[in-house]
Amino acid sequence: MTISQIPLAERLRPTTLNDLVGQQHLTGKGSILRTAIENGKVPSMILWGPPGVGKTTIANIIAQTLEVPFYTLSAISSGVKEVREIIEAAKSQENVILFIDEIHRFNKGQQDAFLGAVEKGTITLIGATTENPSFEVNSALLSRCQVYVLKPLEEAELAELLKHAIETDEILSTKKIELKETAAIIHISGGDARKLLNLLELVTETMGDNAVITDEVVMEIAQQRIAMYDKGGEQHYDIISAFIKSIRGSDPNAAVYWLARMIAGGEDVKFIARRLLILASEDIGNANPNALLLANATFDAVNKIGYPESGIILSQCVTYLASSAKSNAAVVAISEAMAAVQQHGDLPVPLHIRNAPTKLMKHLNYGKDYAYSHNYENNFTPQEYLPNKLTGTSFYKPGNNAREQELQKYLKNLWKGKYGY
Repeated sequence: MTISQIPLAERLRPTTLNDLVGQQHLTGKGSILRTAIENGKVPSMILWGPPGVGKTTIANIIAQTLEVPFYTLSAISSGVKEVREIIEAAKSQENVILFIDEIHRFNKGQQDAFLGAVEKGTITLIGATTENPSFEVNSALLSRCQVYVLKPLEEAELAELLKHAIETDEILSTKKIELKETAAIIHISGGDARKLLNLLELVTETMGDNAVITDEVVMEIAQQRIAMYDKGGEQHYDIISAFIKSIRGSDPNAAVYWLARMIAGGEDVKFIARRLLILASEDIGNANPNALLLANATFDAVNKIGYPESGIILSQCVTYLASSAKSNAAVVAISEAMAAVQQHGDLPVPLHIRNAPTKLMKHLNYGKDYAYSHNYENNFTPQEYLPNKLTGTSFYKPGNNAREQELQKYLKNLWKGKYGY
């Protein structure tokens, strides 16, 4: 395999703790894990964190630093048979490390296969997981392992990694790359170093040897383009457009006409019903919550009945939706929320509203100071539910209709001006 065939993220994988970007709380000078590695004795451990934050890299660094026998398995492609073979081989060796990626994919019964070897010291287990080990790892095994929590990389760390890649990689360093803007590539990565480097590689390969990387360029290259299946040509899409706009415009007569055109043209009954389901939330929403219920019932009914009788059921739903009060508040809310996610990346959930059913999670202050709403008058007490960066941001703005104005009044009474209510 040539160097160009190796992905950028793999080419740049750190081999020492000093090269590792992020996780300084675990691997920085004086930290607990670094001290254990430097002393040449690491415990069995579970590395818990999101994708691309260094779990596999840390395991490899431990093995290379200690110069001990190192076996690696992925729970996706391996089973108990492979685990037992490694344990048997470890009996004739010393200080064997077994790294199991995605250990949560082993069920708790399968995890029993290496419990005894960990307990006896035959192997030192390093398990990597993106899932909460309190739920996904056998409690007996968990009690014999240290749990280290890895964090998403900060923006400054990701920016450092981008600069390092462009300046030091064998391939990228031969190109003329100007990193003019980094906001888009950093936010798309969501704190995932592997995703960041994969996207950087995609952008530089697309742009060639002379690349000026801007947010606009990154978004254009990263954007997923979904090809539309053209069943009946341009007219097909014109008619469905007229159909939707007629319902949105509260014209049941035009809506039922365009419905008839689609039925006559042999349009798939599921396609029509699916569009009505979407419209019930997109254009009506909380102005009339019954709209979604009827659209869902319509979808179920036409799947059972089929043509020609489904035309009657569709007509009932279409004329009801067209005659209903309208609001696009739900679609505006989710659109603005999605824009906030894109702009700010994966913001952490505030500790006080995280779930904390286990001892480990309570130790990490999950759920601390959470106020249970039902313990207060009117089942409400003001507290923060959004990430710190988004405090006070209003996504849902009730529409100007009778039902949503009732919601507006209720929210205003609770929040006393917060969110603009």
